Amino acid sequence: MTQDKAGLPPVLYLTHRIPYPPNKGDKVRSFNILRQLARTHRVWLGTFVDHPDDQRHIPALAQWCAQTCVIPIEPGIRRLASLHGLLRGEALSLPYYRSPRLSDWVERNVAEHGIRAAVAFSGPMAQYLDVPGLARRIIDFCDVDSAKWTQYAAEHRWPMSWLYRREGARLLDFERAAAARADASLFVTAAEAELFRRAAPEASSRIGVMQNGVDADFFSPAHGGESPYPVGGPVIVFSGAMDYWPNVDAVGWFATELLPRIRQQVPGARFWIVGMNPAPAVQALAGEGIVVTGTVPDVRPYIAHADVVVAPLRIARGIQNKVLEAMAMARPVVVSAGSAAGLAARPGQDCEIAHDGDDTVRHVIQLLHDPARRDAMGAAARTCVMENYSWQAHLAQLDELLTVESVPSGAVPVGTVPVGAAVGAGLPANTASEQPLSRASPLPRNPLSSRSPR
Repeated sequence: MTQDKAGLPPVLYLTHRIPYPPNKGDKVRSFNILRQLARTHRVWLGTFVDHPDDQRHIPALAQWCAQTCVIPIEPGIRRLASLHGLLRGEALSLPYYRSPRLSDWVERNVAEHGIRAAVAFSGPMAQYLDVPGLARRIIDFCDVDSAKWTQYAAEHRWPMSWLYRREGARLLDFERAAAARADASLFVTAAEAELFRRAAPEASSRIGVMQNGVDADFFSPAHGGESPYPVGGPVIVFSGAMDYWPNVDAVGWFATELLPRIRQQVPGARFWIVGMNPAPAVQALAGEGIVVTGTVPDVRPYIAHADVVVAPLRIARGIQNKVLEAMAMARPVVVSAGSAAGLAARPGQDCEIAHDGDDTVRHVIQLLHDPARRDAMGAAARTCVMENYSWQAHLAQLDELLTVESVPSGAVPVGTVPVGAAVGAGLPANTASEQPLSRASPLPRNPLSSRSPR
């Protein structure tokens, strides 16, 4: 710990997945929160590693953290362990991330280092906040995951529909109990916050909004590099973690139902699916005019040299990081209405919003036929991101929330923007969110297993 950090107050930060590197949607948000906390606090980080590739990044956490507790977990084993929740009548997401080792580490360090403030990233991590000594408890729920499990149940047959519906109900019970004990419950958008406020009216005065952002310096057209695409027709791109079920569903739908219609008008159009860990269903899409890349060293060239970026998500709600990143790279984006509900953008100018498959096909064809409009929309998109999506501006409110002396317990401070308003320049009150269906994946062979929302 450097001398200039020694005088800063300590804070406990708990995440369900190691927040570095920020190469997945949930890790983009959790990392930027870590970086913001480290500006004004000494950070004690408790987290899990669920992928072998992330083990090598553990030492890098020292540049932001005073101490860490990083626990490896094997998703397959944890899914089986989470089934004990059926016997206990609790949400399966909770035993999935339940660790006696982490519990002991939290309790010991809170006592030894006088930690009075804590931030839990994602609902299941709130189970570690009930320890003596903490005076401020902040939960970044991101989205109402319980509602997403319920939504997902409607897409499946019995018995999975029953299991997902049960998870939604049990997880909501936990979310409400956790929010009742927290000093602030944060969501990515006002739409998600309002949804939770209706589900948990007893905590409504402590529910607030903390929007996502984008690193517009990193995701800049100036860093687009050389085109990775071979010579050929126009390129339509989808980027994301390709073992995350909403992404799998999106590219499958686009490739099989929408792309053939687009090719009737633009015969040479190619679809590139860019992202790590492509599921078998995604790999099976590869063929004439469809490329599945798997992991790439840098996603920026694929975005920068795409003719159109698409985000046709039918399941995940709210603003996706992939959309903000493409807009920051000055590319025209066609995004589903559900994933654009909280986007501070002018439809038809900063991006195109599609309400169904017909809209998606029409917008993509129009953009592919009009290079000048693509360039104008891309430029407007970057301006929109620069004006509305600064991480540091959105996350600065954490400092006020975590100041034990400055905010009475049970009141969300002005800086947190309560439900009905939104953080960010000129954003409407009914903005919606980015994050994915659940960040935890406890259910057996759950298609949401190794994911993140990117």
